[in-house]
Amino acid sequence: MRNALVGVFGVLVLVMAISSMEFWRNRLYAQLSPSVQAEASSGSRELIALSSDTADGRQQVVVIDAQSRVMSVYHVEHASGRISLKSVRTIRADLLMDEFNTESPLPREIRAILKQR
Repeated sequence: MRNALVGVFGVLVLVMAISSMEFWRNRLYAQLSPSVQAEASSGSRELIALSSDTADGRQQVVVIDAQSRVMSVYHVEHASGRISLKSVRTIRADLLMDEFNTESPLPREIRAILKQR
């Protein structure tokens, strides 16, 4: 348990250290509602980190840089506190898509219904 807490603390320190560096200042924020996005662009929010437990007993931390539209996924072993980078990818092209892997009603069907009103 102690090692898991050390691992979580380590990830948080890493995120805080990266977000506090002048290089990143005013560059990092995630997709937000317009009101929160205005706050984010003013420099008050720079990195977004989301944490959850996985089915296999690890902690998963997702760090999102919305300015460059890149996301990173880390796994933290609860027992040892070991942190490993699992994936990094740009999501620019993903965000340009209208639909992907969806079921009915598709986004274009919803837009057509709304257009009829």
